[in-house]
Amino acid sequence: MSTHEQDSQRLNKYLAFHLGISRRKADELIEQGLVTVNDTPAGLGSRVIKSQAVAVRNSLIVEKQAYTYIAFNKPAGYVCSRRQQGDIPTIYALLPSEYHHLKPVGRLDADSSGIILLTDDGDFAQNMTHPKYYKLKHYEIVLDRELQPLHQQMINDFGVQLEDGPSKLTLERASDDNRLEWNVIMSEGRNRQIRRTFASLGYAVTKLHRTTFGSYDLSGLSEGKYERIIHHATS
Repeated sequence: MSTHEQDSQRLNKYLAFHLGISRRKADELIEQGLVTVNDTPAGLGSRVIKSQAVAVRNSLIVEKQAYTYIAFNKPAGYVCSRRQQGDIPTIYALLPSEYHHLKPVGRLDADSSGIILLTDDGDFAQNMTHPKYYKLKHYEIVLDRELQPLHQQMINDFGVQLEDGPSKLTLERASDDNRLEWNVIMSEGRNRQIRRTFASLGYAVTKLHRTTFGSYDLSGLSEGKYERIIHHATS
């Protein structure tokens, strides 16, 4: 291998790293002719070395040193987006400006709380959220009325049909004293899926708190607080 090849890397990997997108998305940008290297349109499979100028949509990429990953214990009452929705603030109001470029990995709705991961690593986000990677998530929920055993069996064993497909959750009682509190385990992450599953059977979820996301958990992280986490990325 030549010195030039040793010092170079695939362009889609370079774009994913600096733009916080997946390599698949980077390939799409290249295919659309939106990427140039030293003012020359790039092609799929291209490689880039450090001295070259890479631009996307005519905007020069500013190089960074490393990906950033944080775990955040989201309180209820905040949305996981950059734009405030009415009077509801965003999670970025609780994070330092140095992390405002990070994107949430899987969202929690405004009424929900618990662990949120944020990163600028698009491949990591893809790996954590795509169904084929089967990342388990644990939730603590409270219902507005006690869950009937038949409905528990329906959700656990057969699933409930929603407008965007079947929803099957694993339910475990969180208390021997009532049937209001439940632990929920799931690998999917469709929009408001847990709330919609119970709503289809006539229940309202009055509290929803996510405690784990894949191998990551809150580990004593206080509500509204964050911490840097370590992820060993694979090539």
